[in-house]
Order: sequence, then C-alpha cells, then structure tokens
Amino acid sequence: MGPAVTLVEDSLPTARKTRSAAPATRGRRPGRRRENLAGYLFMSPWIAGFLLLTAGPMIASLYFAFTDYNLFNTPKWVGFDNFTTMFDDPRWQRSVEVTAKYVVIGTPLKLLLALGVAMLLAQSRRGQAFYRAAFYAPSLIGASVSVGFVWRSLFSDDAIVDRTQSFFGWHVGGWVGNADWVLYCLVALTVWQFGAPMVIFLAGLKQVPRELYEAAEMDGAGPLRRFWNITLPMISPVLFFNVLLETIHSFQIFGSAYVVSNGTCGPADATLVYTCYLYQQGFQNARMGFAAAMAWMLLLAVALVTAVLFWSQKKWVYYEEDAR
Repeated sequence: MGPAVTLVEDSLPTARKTRSAAPATRGRRPGRRRENLAGYLFMSPWIAGFLLLTAGPMIASLYFAFTDYNLFNTPKWVGFDNFTTMFDDPRWQRSVEVTAKYVVIGTPLKLLLALGVAMLLAQSRRGQAFYRAAFYAPSLIGASVSVGFVWRSLFSDDAIVDRTQSFFGWHVGGWVGNADWVLYCLVALTVWQFGAPMVIFLAGLKQVPRELYEAAEMDGAGPLRRFWNITLPMISPVLFFNVLLETIHSFQIFGSAYVVSNGTCGPADATLVYTCYLYQQGFQNARMGFAAAMAWMLLLAVALVTAVLFWSQKKWVYYEEDAR
C-alpha cells in the first residue's frame, strides 16, 4: 500500500499541470487565428491580382480558344475548329518557322557572348565595376520601344551599318528592308542584351573553387582543358538556368519584331514571329478566339521545351549534392 500511495501522489502534480496547460493552449488559439488573419490580409492584394489578372484571364482565354469570338459579339462554341484552321494556315506555319529559327540562332549566341564576357570580368582588373555596369546596361533598356526605333534606324538603307559594310565591299543594303537579313537584325538586338545572363554567369564563376584550377595547372592542364573539365561542370547549374530562362524569353519575342518591321512583321513575313501573328489575328483581324487558341499552343510548346530541358539536365548538369 505504501509504494502505491506514493506513486499516485507523485502523479497528481503532473495531472494538475496537464489540466492547467490545456486552458493555456486553448487560450493561444485565438492569437494564432489573428496571426493567420493578418497574414491573409497582407496577402490579399496578391491573391486578388492573381485571380483577376492571371488566373481569370487564363481560364477565359481557354474558353475563347474553342469559340468564334471577335470582341464585339457573343462567343460561339466551335470546338476544335480554331486549332484545325491554325494547323492548315500557311502564315501560322511561317510564324512557327521564323520563331524557331530566331530561338535556335539567337539564344546560343547570346549565352556564348554572356559567358565569354563574364569570364573576362571574373578576373581582377582595374575599372571592373564600370565594365560590369556598362555591359549590363543594354539589358535594362533593350526591351524599350525607343531602342527598337534606334535599331531600325541603324540597320536601314544608307544608315551606319549599310555604309560600314559597303566600305568593306559587302553591298547588301539595309537589313531592315532585306527579307534575307532582317531576322538577323533582331538576333543582333537580342544578343546585344546579354547583360542579364552575364551577371548570372559571373556569380556562378565566382563560386568555382580556385583550388581546382591550381591543381589542374600543377597537372599540366591548359586553359581549354581547365575550361572544359572544371569551369563548365562547376557552372552547369547556372548554365542550365540561363538556357531555360533565355529560351522561354526568346519564344516571347514581340516588341522588337513589331517595331523594327514598323508593325508589318515583314518584309515578306520575314519577321513574322509567333506573337506578332497572334497580335495580328487577335487585334487587327478581330479573331480573338483564334488568337486565344494560338496562345495556348504557344504555352504548350514552351512547356514541352521546358520539360525536355529538365529531362536532359540529368545528363549534363552537375550538382555537388549528387557527388556526396
């Protein structure tokens, strides 16, 4: 009896503490509710903007993609007619061809230039901060309409580019009016805006351990071998990020093509990028249903390319965590 009574008495304070802690826990619940309410209140502008400006228009455009809609009349359900008409449209096929050519040529050139300049800036030299700012500046102003007008002026007939190439005996005229060269004018514009990927490459290069280069030099590895066996594997996650970002950005080209071509997407549909044709169908021809179908096809194409890139990165992107 003695030990049993002692055990019961020892357990009584614990039971009292448990019962006394329960009201305290219940008392803290209203405070948590107030904190959650305050959090949702601060998030409400973003939630409202997402629902009204992103999710809502996306759902509406998905519905319009299956309708005959011209912004003025009530949408008429047509099923997959917009998509079948799209695939049979020669100008749609032309826009896909021009966009694919722009992405395949412009994106690698831009990334190569960005990586090259980043490697130069990664070395300690006088005026490094100035050079970084100077090379990054085009990325800040390159997407503006005013730069598009300047670019069109530079590459027009008898402009500075035409005169320079004529001085060296290359007589092709201005690129803007030449259907064979105007797309390369747009490529030159996007390559000129290499500052953003350059900064990202520069940050990645700064993270490469110097000990790896020192060990490679002691083994007799030259600059090219050090670049191929050390630099590229170590910055491969940054390279993958830039490839993904710039590829998606290239698919969305519109402003420069529209301004340089003076709103015609020409000459001879030479700058008829996908978004330019989408704009013509939706706002110039009032075929909003057809334009919505084009927009969703673009989304699916970008999603497919993104999925392929994520699948391929398992074979060539090196993560330090995987080596542990």
